Amino acid sequence: MLQHVTDRLRFLGAFLTNPRQVGAVLPTSRTAVRDMLDLADVPAADLVVELGAGTGAQTQEILARMKPGARLVTLEIDPRLAKLLDERFDDPRVHVVCDSAENVAAHLGGAKADVMVSALPYTSLDQKLRQRILDVLPGALAADGTAVVIQYSPLMLADFRKRFATVTWRVTPWNVPPAFLFACRGPVVD
Repeated sequence: MLQHVTDRLRFLGAFLTNPRQVGAVLPTSRTAVRDMLDLADVPAADLVVELGAGTGAQTQEILARMKPGARLVTLEIDPRLAKLLDERFDDPRVHVVCDSAENVAAHLGGAKADVMVSALPYTSLDQKLRQRILDVLPGALAADGTAVVIQYSPLMLADFRKRFATVTWRVTPWNVPPAFLFACRGPVVD
C-alpha cells in the first residue's frame, strides 16, 4: 500500500514538473493495464517494447505475462522515473532506457517488437514530437506484431489509422479518467 501511495506521489511530481511529457495526474489503473495487454499476445512475444513506463504500472503486468527468455525494453524519458524503474525491476528480461520514444529503434539492436505497449500522452505532446514518435512506431514493430496504446480520449484514432492497416479500440470506463485502448497491427501499405 505504501509503494502504491509513493508511486502516485512520484507520478504527480513528474506531472507537475512536466505536464506535457507525463500527460496524466495518476498512473494507469490495473484494470486498464490488464484490458490493454489483453489486446496483444504478450505471452508469445520474444521482444516487448514499452514506451512511457512511468512508475511501472504497465511494466509489472507485462513481466507477469512474459515468458522466460523474452526481453522487455522499456523507455522512460524522465531520468528520475527511469532510475526508479531500473531499481524496482531486478529482472534479467528488463532493459530500462532513459530516452525519448522517437529513438526506440536505436535501442532494439536491429530487432522488431512483437508487442509494443505505449502509455505516451500523444495529445499533450508537441505536435512535431508526436508526429516523429508516431512515424517510427510501425517500423519498430514486427510484421505480425501489435502495438497497444492507452489514451484518455479517442482523438488519436485517425493518426493510428494513417500508420497501421488495422486499428481496433475499446473503452475501459473503470479507469480515472476512462481509458481508450487501441490495438494497432500491420503498417499501412501504399
